Amino acid sequence: MVSSKFDVLTVGNAIVDIIARAEDDFLVRENIIKAAMNLIDADRAEHLYSVMGPAIEASGGSAGNTAAGIASLGGRAAYFGKVADDHLGRIFTHDIRAIGVHFETKPLVAPPPTARSMIFVTPDGERTMNTYLGACVELQPEDIDAAVVADSQITYFEGYLWDPPLAKDAIRLAAQIAHDNERRVAITLSDSFCVDRYRDEFLELMRSGTVDIIFANESELKSLYETADFNTALSAVQKDIDLAAVTRSEKGSIVVTPDNLTPVEAHAIDHLEDTTGAGDLYASGFLFGLTRDRSLADCARIGGLAAAEVIQHIGPRPQVSLSDMLAQSGI
Repeated sequence: MVSSKFDVLTVGNAIVDIIARAEDDFLVRENIIKAAMNLIDADRAEHLYSVMGPAIEASGGSAGNTAAGIASLGGRAAYFGKVADDHLGRIFTHDIRAIGVHFETKPLVAPPPTARSMIFVTPDGERTMNTYLGACVELQPEDIDAAVVADSQITYFEGYLWDPPLAKDAIRLAAQIAHDNERRVAITLSDSFCVDRYRDEFLELMRSGTVDIIFANESELKSLYETADFNTALSAVQKDIDLAAVTRSEKGSIVVTPDNLTPVEAHAIDHLEDTTGAGDLYASGFLFGLTRDRSLADCARIGGLAAAEVIQHIGPRPQVSLSDMLAQSGI
């Protein structure tokens, strides 16, 4: 493999998460679709902020969380994402740099403001996101640093980026640069509602070879292939891409290649607190394993370990060293 400065470059919506507990009745009353990422406008964001309970502010965004996980595992991570030059933008920038992630995307100096997501965690630990994209929609090809892409083993981006139109061009440019430099490209499907919006485009990215690796959970994969049968979806994805990692919550995950299905058990936990960031941290562990030439089963085990850490506390990023956890786990 060609040597690299970075293990993984992640590209995504740079978002500050505002996390609060809520009852299911609250979601019904506010007409919020549970367990989904609901896109909202500035007025709706202001309203939800005014009615939510005591909250924690934490830098988040799917790909940002994945970069944080890779750094916590001891990997070399870089990140592209757009924030504004405002209070939340400075919080995000400080947080991601402080954990050792390379982040030099130029901030916006004019509106819209930095993105924020009001996340409601219900008693069952499920998280429901209500996201105002703000500055995220301004990510564009000019924000793609070709040198960083060329110097990253894997470029990974979130499916949510398919909502802002300019970001699509940025991702396609990054994928081209990556492949020109013999690097791999990965996507996480992000959300079943996101898949519903962009199913044909996601399938084209896979079938054209624009992406080499996909991450999905069970519901996202079934949505991608418009089937209620998980095995049918697994058979379909085997034909469309060289490598897929499919998470199944407490059932663990399945690593999919054209010739094999490799099930891996979930990592044991003491208690479930908040599922925010679970898929993001699974991806960080899996990608970290790939860049260390670990077996695909071990990649899934490292992903499960990282996900297990993040679901046992409020917030989307690790609160302890994943590198230490990995060393103690024997994986």
